[in-house]
Amino acid sequence: MNARFGRTLAAAILLVAGTSGCGTDEQPYQAKPAFSGRKPNLPAVPTLPAKNKKQGDAYTVWGVTHDLRSRVHFEDVNGKKLSVVGYIVKTNLQEAPACAVHKTGKGDAADCKAPVPSFAIADEKGETKDVIEVMGWASNFAQIYSMIEAIDKAPRGKENEAKLTDEFWGQELPNPIPAVGAKVKVTGTYGVTFTKSTGGAAANPKYGIMSAEQIEYLEPPPEKATLPGQKRRP
Repeated sequence: MNARFGRTLAAAILLVAGTSGCGTDEQPYQAKPAFSGRKPNLPAVPTLPAKNKKQGDAYTVWGVTHDLRSRVHFEDVNGKKLSVVGYIVKTNLQEAPACAVHKTGKGDAADCKAPVPSFAIADEKGETKDVIEVMGWASNFAQIYSMIEAIDKAPRGKENEAKLTDEFWGQELPNPIPAVGAKVKVTGTYGVTFTKSTGGAAANPKYGIMSAEQIEYLEPPPEKATLPGQKRRP
């Protein structure tokens, strides 16, 4: 054996010896027993209420507003003619300023600021948040004032036959006048904006606005609607 071969063999032996010593400090895996301590007190999984998207051929308030906020169904409802069913939970009739409460044929004063008559519908009575505003059924409070007079002047038992055509929008006003507590089916154009008013556009991207063309009463209002200062026939 020559010297070079001897040195090479010695180096190889040292390398093998060093390699075989790697990993000797590692501990073998030992399975741990299952946790036997006190279990955490977690709340029960909530049961989500089943909500209907439609009632017959009409949308529910939840159903149509869900689609309005949906990227998939937005175009199916925005700006489309459809029907929505719900309870009237609010109106703005009592907010009418005195300068706007009068018969038709008389214009409001130039400085009279009056909103467009409206009411809001919801899926449940008493709801105040998830609601759709309904406009377009009366152009101003004078139309409502004259319609109430026509209803109260009709013969007893024939009040529901009273009619009045809105002198600006050319459609019949609803009879009875919308009041809180009634359940209605509203048919018209639904969408993010309402542009029928001459006072400017209104918008509600979250819940939308219904421009009513027809209002069908499924449950009548428990009380008659009225305007500030206007008395109703008993």
